[in-house]
Amino acid sequence: MEYADWEKTVHERIKKESIWQLWGYRKVLFAYELVWQDCDILSLDTRGKAIAEQLIRSAGSISANLEEGHGRGYGKQRDWFFKVAIGSARESKGWYWRAEHLLAKDILDQRLALLDEILALLVTELQRQQSR
Repeated sequence: MEYADWEKTVHERIKKESIWQLWGYRKVLFAYELVWQDCDILSLDTRGKAIAEQLIRSAGSISANLEEGHGRGYGKQRDWFFKVAIGSARESKGWYWRAEHLLAKDILDQRLALLDEILALLVTELQRQQSR
């Protein structure tokens, strides 16, 4: 699935939220959609089920923490939630790596690259907010 195709499926009420303006948030929601699909593949293998459970939790935690932090406005609380989201993105990367024997190499490469992009976007946003 491509980002542009996915974005067309996002509910208008989600797009009306102010956090939607944050490019990193959009990418995180897109990544979660891909994680959901990948968990179907991982769940076919007994060993992959445990990875799928951890991956869906860590990937879901990224957007959940961004949403909660964004709802706190600006300042230390928001920064803390963004840091937790960054940690969850790094955790998701680790779970993808642990799934290397169950996912096609091109899929794994794409997911790791997307998470690298997300990490760069979130770290940049956090630094921008902290410099205010």
